[in-house]
Amino acid sequence: MDKLLLIDDEEDVQYSFQRIFDSPEIHLTTAASGEEGLKLIPKVKPDLVIMDVRMGGITGLETLRRLRETNAKLPVIMMTAYGTTQTAIEAMKLGAYDYLLKPFDVPKLKEIVFGALKAARDMREVVSYEPLLDSEDYDLGIVGRSEPMQSVYKLIGQLATSDATALITGESGTGKELVARAIYNHSQRAEQPFIAINCAAIPENLLESELFGHERGAFTGAAERRIGKFEQCNFGTIFLDEIGDMSLTTQTKILRVLQSGTFERVGGNTPIQVDVRIIAATNKPLEAAVAKKEFREDLFYRLNVVRIQMPPLRERRDDIKLLAGYFLRKFARTHKQKAKSISKDALAALEAHVWPGNVRELENVIQRAHVVAKSDVVLMSELPPEVMAGSFPAKGATKTVAGAATSPTAAGVPLDVKTLGQTLFRWARNDPKLKIIPAVERELVIQALAECHGNQVQAAKLLGITRATLRKRVQKFGIKKELTIE
Repeated sequence: MDKLLLIDDEEDVQYSFQRIFDSPEIHLTTAASGEEGLKLIPKVKPDLVIMDVRMGGITGLETLRRLRETNAKLPVIMMTAYGTTQTAIEAMKLGAYDYLLKPFDVPKLKEIVFGALKAARDMREVVSYEPLLDSEDYDLGIVGRSEPMQSVYKLIGQLATSDATALITGESGTGKELVARAIYNHSQRAEQPFIAINCAAIPENLLESELFGHERGAFTGAAERRIGKFEQCNFGTIFLDEIGDMSLTTQTKILRVLQSGTFERVGGNTPIQVDVRIIAATNKPLEAAVAKKEFREDLFYRLNVVRIQMPPLRERRDDIKLLAGYFLRKFARTHKQKAKSISKDALAALEAHVWPGNVRELENVIQRAHVVAKSDVVLMSELPPEVMAGSFPAKGATKTVAGAATSPTAAGVPLDVKTLGQTLFRWARNDPKLKIIPAVERELVIQALAECHGNQVQAAKLLGITRATLRKRVQKFGIKKELTIE
């Protein structure tokens, strides 16, 4: 249950909030003054404070200043009937999450409140990067004990003790934001705000204003001055997700913040000084974007101080069992049920799957399996068809995919190739960036080399190609493994 504290001396406003947020999922407490609100906070422990700027007794501005001294991570939304006054702007500079104009628009109020509650959860939930090998519960931890993840843990630990800029790269669904939050939670700024911005989710013409704010009249619709996330997050940490989608104009401003700690609001010419740590992430190859002049080279080097490359799930298959167990326990807690286990053949199918959507895809698959499982054990038949299609039976065996029996072809291929093709096409439709043939070819080369313990001669025979062709594929796909060559 989310807990809101409203501090306002107007009874009509208190009554309106009680009606608007009359929900079993939200508990609303009210206070009529700043003094009363400050006394209630240690008792109520709210997730969000909504406060008027002008009240009897100490002002909302002074209340906010005192609150920030004791709890900088608690989001505060200010309300005012004087939206263009300097007082509202000063409230944002002090670290208010946002402010509302009275009389407020109810849908807009709810949008801002729920956004602030999410930000509060992000800052409150501490992500651990320690591999909890013997723990029953990986809640809020990064799950994995594989060698690639051990390398990630080491870098998180080194970054947590410094204030260096970090760049997290990797495919979609590998857990880049979780790593960013782990760095923040264990850093010297852990008691300061943390704000995550998805650069790809905000229209290009609005992103600059969202980050840096704007002056009144800066563009059509800018009826008042707006404080951006960098000012709101002063002394804290900003996570810029999908920074590869940012325009060159906005990149220039980000570069200036990194170099001098200053920027101007959109439409303004007064430099604003901030102290913000930047953690960036992208699923795009920034080196290629730099070569194409789509990403600033100087910004790339400024961001790439310490780089964490998140491994795709197919390169850390040893962690699939741990992750599946973690998600089964997670969904059991959510639905207040007994945790389910997973059968051996179902686990084998999970471990054989390519996982183009990585950990996020695995989580969705486990959630589906948890819902459709008819007993306390998740069976092979309860996995999605695309996961079952990746499980290869013994030669000559009959395999059932999506309820249909299939048998070996005349060439002896123990798999319904049509079903495999349909699965690949579904992946391509879900991920427009996926190039099916190169992706499958690369994975087949990796799997063949692993199956043959790096022996190229045997791997080439397994794939039905020559050793020279295999070598070209290894070079083409950049497969950097120590290989045994006969």
